[in-house]
Amino acid sequence: MNQEARDFRIDYVEFSTDEMRRTREFYEGIFGWEFTDWGPDYISFSDGRLAGGFSRGERGTGDGPLIVIYAMTGEPHLIPDLAATEAAIVARGGAVVKETFSFPGGRRFHFSDPGGNVLAVWSDQSE
Repeated sequence: MNQEARDFRIDYVEFSTDEMRRTREFYEGIFGWEFTDWGPDYISFSDGRLAGGFSRGERGTGDGPLIVIYAMTGEPHLIPDLAATEAAIVARGGAVVKETFSFPGGRRFHFSDPGGNVLAVWSDQSE
């Protein structure tokens, strides 16, 4: 995308974490994000569409904007449904902070990552 097309669009998202290694492993293992190390206090990521980073700092509080991750469910996707995505998050050290609920257009749940940041996962699948 050229500079003009990127103008005034969200271009990068940064989070704080006190768990650099666990945070990286968490997002790599569940969502397949690719990471680059920039020393002991910063890692950047790309999810294939949006880029961002995690800086070493205070544990996240979940009080900031809610970042929502789309999860296509069913084959050929890596994780078959929201319940399996939720289980993978918990198995890798995350915690569900708001159970799955329906809304017009789909379903979602909120979770905290190992560094305390709160994000959500949503799907447009009704079940």
